Amino acid sequence: MSTNSEWVVGPQGPLHPTAYQLLSATTLRALEQEAAAKLPPHTLMQRAGLAVARLTLAYAPHAQTVWIACGGGNNGGDGLEAALHLQQWGKTVRLSLPAATRTPPADAAASLQRALAAGIGIHTEPPPHWDVCIDALLGLGQVGAPRGAALAALQTMLTSSAPIIAVDVPSGLNADTGQALGASVRARATLSFLALKPGLFTAHGRDACGDIWLNPLGAKTPHAPDAWLNSAAPHSPRLHASHKGNFGDVVTVGGATGMVGAALLAGTAALHAGAGRIYLALLDEGDHRSVFASYPALMQSSVDRLEIEEMTVVAGCGGGKAIDAYMPRLLSGARQLVLDADALNALARNPAWGQVLAARADGTTALTPHPLEAARLLSCSTAEVQANRLASAQSLAQQFNCTVVLKGSGSIIASPGKLPRINPTGNARLAIAGTGDVLAGLLGSLMAQGYSAFEAACHACYRHGQAADRWPSSTTLTAADLARQI
Repeated sequence: MSTNSEWVVGPQGPLHPTAYQLLSATTLRALEQEAAAKLPPHTLMQRAGLAVARLTLAYAPHAQTVWIACGGGNNGGDGLEAALHLQQWGKTVRLSLPAATRTPPADAAASLQRALAAGIGIHTEPPPHWDVCIDALLGLGQVGAPRGAALAALQTMLTSSAPIIAVDVPSGLNADTGQALGASVRARATLSFLALKPGLFTAHGRDACGDIWLNPLGAKTPHAPDAWLNSAAPHSPRLHASHKGNFGDVVTVGGATGMVGAALLAGTAALHAGAGRIYLALLDEGDHRSVFASYPALMQSSVDRLEIEEMTVVAGCGGGKAIDAYMPRLLSGARQLVLDADALNALARNPAWGQVLAARADGTTALTPHPLEAARLLSCSTAEVQANRLASAQSLAQQFNCTVVLKGSGSIIASPGKLPRINPTGNARLAIAGTGDVLAGLLGSLMAQGYSAFEAACHACYRHGQAADRWPSSTTLTAADLARQI
C-alpha cells in the first residue's frame, strides 16, 4: 500500500483548488477504529511512521541527527516507527520518551518493543543538538495545555531554529478549533493522517502547522465531514449577448465624515469584480465631485433616491453611527444585503433589528464580522469567539438566519443548513485597514451577479485571499490596489 503524502497548503497558499473534507477528532477516532479493524494489527501505525520518516527527509535531506520527541500515546508510536526507518537510512536517531505514567496503547507498545529490538536508545531528555526534530508528543488526543515532560520538550523545540515536522497535529494545538492550548509547536510542516482537521486551518492553526500535508494511510473516509476546506469556483464565461443589466446593481451605503475611503474601496471592488452598475450612497454630506471625477465608473446617489428593492446593498463600510438611520429600510427593503463594519455595530446596538434580519428571504443576506464585531453580536468576548471560531460563526448564522463570514486567519463561512467552510487562502498582508471593505464589495458584487449569499461568500473569500497569496513579494499590498486586482 502506498504511503505517498499530498501537499495541501504551502507558503503561497493551497497547492490545489480542492474542497477537502475536514473531520473532527471524534469523527477521526471512529474512522481510525474502522480502518484498523479491516487491516492486520499495527498496519496504520507502520504506514504513518514510514510517511513521517519520508517527509522528514524531504525537508531535511542533509540532516544527520534527528530528534524524535515522543509521547506515551499513539502519536508517540508513530514517532517510534519513524525512528526505525530513519535509523535504517543511516541517520543518528535521538529518541526521547518520558517515563511512562500509564500503560501505553497496544500499537504504541508494539512500536516501542520494535524500536528497542532495533537497538534504538530511549532517553527521557532531549539531545544537546539536533538537525531536525519530529514532534510526536501529543497529536489528536491532547486535552488542555501541554504540561510536565511534554511542555519541557516543547519549550526545548522552541529554542532551536532547526526545522520541526509535526505528526498529525502540532503539539499544543486543538485539532478541532485551532486554538493554541498554552505553548504550541511552530512546525515547518505538519503531516495529517487519515483526513484533514479543521483546527489546522483556522485561528492559530496555520502558524503552528507550517506547510500542511495529508496522508490517508490507505483508509477510506465514509464518514460525513464536519466542515469543508473552501475551494476555488469554476470560471463561468459571460455570454456574448450580455448587457450591464445582466450583472446586477450594487450600492455601497457608508462613507460617513472622515471615512469616505472605506465606501470607495467597497465600490471599487464591486466594480472590478464585475457587477453591472455601482452606486455610492455616501453618508458624508460634503462635496464629493472630485471623488467621482476620479472614479467615473462609480455613480453618486442617495439611499432615498435608489430602488434598493431591486439592488444589492453593501452597508456599513465607513458608516459610523450615521448608518443607524438607514438600517431599518435596508433590513426590510434591500433585495440582497451585505452588512459589514459599522452596520454590524449598529445591529449589535439595536437587538430588535435582529428579528427583521432573520426574517429576510433565504440566501439574500451576508454578514462579514471580524472577531470583535462577532463578539458584540454574540454578547461575549473576543477571546470566546476565537476559542471556537467554527462554533461562533455557526451560532451567528443560526441567530440571524443568514450567511456569515467570520474573518481572520482561516475565515469561516457558515450558513443555516450547510456545512461550514474554512478558507485556506490569504496571508498577513491582508492585516491592514481597508481589506475588509474590499471583501464586502467583492461579496456584494458576486451576489448581484446571481450567486446566493453562501456561494458568493465562499467564492469571495477564496478569491480575496488568493490575490494576497499571489501578490509580488517585492510590492506592498494596499487595499486600493487589492480592490483593482480581485
